[in-house]
Amino acid sequence: MHTSPSIQLLPQLTSDQIAELSDMLQDVVADGASIGFLSPLSREEAEHYWRNAVDSGVFLWAAYVNGRIAGTIQLQLAMKKNATHRAEIAKLMVHPSARRLGIARALMHAAHEQAKREKRSLLILDTRAGDPSNDLYKSLGYAEAGRIPGFARSSDGGFDATVIYYLNI
Repeated sequence: MHTSPSIQLLPQLTSDQIAELSDMLQDVVADGASIGFLSPLSREEAEHYWRNAVDSGVFLWAAYVNGRIAGTIQLQLAMKKNATHRAEIAKLMVHPSARRLGIARALMHAAHEQAKREKRSLLILDTRAGDPSNDLYKSLGYAEAGRIPGFARSSDGGFDATVIYYLNI
């Protein structure tokens, strides 16, 4: 039976949340996600990332399924004077065992609603070319702005292209 995710804004992280998020980050990276880390990702590196993830201008949500964190997303507000109309969607990830349950879409919806509350009218994001996330972003109305070849190193030592998307909300 499929349980709908509960989406919660996390203004600060507890040690238990850091542990759960670190577990998920390690699993997602080991599964091949291109989210700024290479496999194998050490526990120390994962925990360090989460301890520093919530900062000024950053909103972090977790999707809970059956009481456990199954996904996360960040909305990073642009803080420059000429950029206060935009924000970036970052670190959208769903645990491999919880994919295809609508979690990523629910997390994106939470980020979009917060962006509107923050009076941000332009959202941007980037993702690896060829990843399934491209289909999600297109289905949510994001337009492709361009591609950068050789943008991110992969765990196998090669380089992958990234696709840059934007959405006017």
